[in-house]
Amino acid sequence: MPDQRPVGAGGDSASDHSDMPAVLSELRSRLSAAESYLRLDDLQTELSGLEDQVGAPNLWNDPDQARKITTAYTRVKSDVDLLADLGQRLDDAGVLYEMALDEGADTLREITEELTAQTSSIGGALSDLELRSLFSGEFDERDAIGEIHAGAGGTDAQDWAEMMLRMYLRWAERRGFSVEVDEVTQGNEAGILSATFIVRGQYAYGLLCAERGVHRLVRMSPFDSQHRRQTSFASLEVIPFLDDLEDLVEINDGDLRIDTYRASGAGGQHINVTDSAVRITHLPTGVVVSCQNERSQLQNKTKAMQVLAAKLAERQREERQAELNAIAGPQSDVAWGSQMRSYVMAPFQLVKDLRTDEETGNVDAVLDGDLDGFMAAYLRWRRTNEPN
Repeated sequence: MPDQRPVGAGGDSASDHSDMPAVLSELRSRLSAAESYLRLDDLQTELSGLEDQVGAPNLWNDPDQARKITTAYTRVKSDVDLLADLGQRLDDAGVLYEMALDEGADTLREITEELTAQTSSIGGALSDLELRSLFSGEFDERDAIGEIHAGAGGTDAQDWAEMMLRMYLRWAERRGFSVEVDEVTQGNEAGILSATFIVRGQYAYGLLCAERGVHRLVRMSPFDSQHRRQTSFASLEVIPFLDDLEDLVEINDGDLRIDTYRASGAGGQHINVTDSAVRITHLPTGVVVSCQNERSQLQNKTKAMQVLAAKLAERQREERQAELNAIAGPQSDVAWGSQMRSYVMAPFQLVKDLRTDEETGNVDAVLDGDLDGFMAAYLRWRRTNEPN
């Protein structure tokens, strides 16, 4: 198994040129390991077959199948090209180092900074690839649906729920993922009671499922007239978002209650003008979904039905695999003793994950979306603790 490092780690660097041979050797070993766990030979074979399908003249006779083929082609080609590029960059760094050795000490010292930057960049790319070896879940590569709910703590908890929503939106932005915020229920005085959002990007679900659970915030309350320390809770639920669910779940129209209402909050002129927001209740299970941020009632209904299908599919997976708890994870009250991570802003600064013991004193960075280290630590913890 390759050396596992935090997501986005800077990789390796050399303090002087004498370290460079060891750095290059380690990077070559890590690249060889990446080619093994990504199964480069299989990827190249798969790419050859996909190239034939993409080049077929009748490809777009079936648009849905064509999109699946082109998506698979893009994904596989990206992996093959990345491994080839890293190999070429390593070769170039090795050649540059050998040339600098031949030129003498002065040239070698001048070139060390450039080589260090190159090897650090390569190391960072390999760290991201090494993370992928930790994705063991069936749906880790898929998009994700996230739901935030305020828990115990009153107005502070509702404010904390809104802070969490911003944290995950910033995290998605940092990783280049796209996000759709489908529904937000405003709090009674401040913050939000709940929010539903979809994160789209490769391994969005695999990464975001590390955040599933109850999050505890300790701070000096801005809503307390005496500015006393307050503990508040909010939770994140995460399920995979699947584009094609027809084979997994059947929804009968007679099992649905569909309510429309006037959307609230920011969103343009259509907000608060028509009853465009949609709430769908699946009567047999009691599952409720809402969507208000699309521009028409039909669009909101379509998106709400997608989320409902994903939730019902998740429910079915939970029932089939309850003994492993592989998808949904344990459920608990959003209150004392149930948190999986604590964010302490007073009397000291600390964010600590109680499952993995990963921690940092830079609370502001975490609240601004710097979550990759916690996610990588969880994935390593999951690999060690999940059932064989």
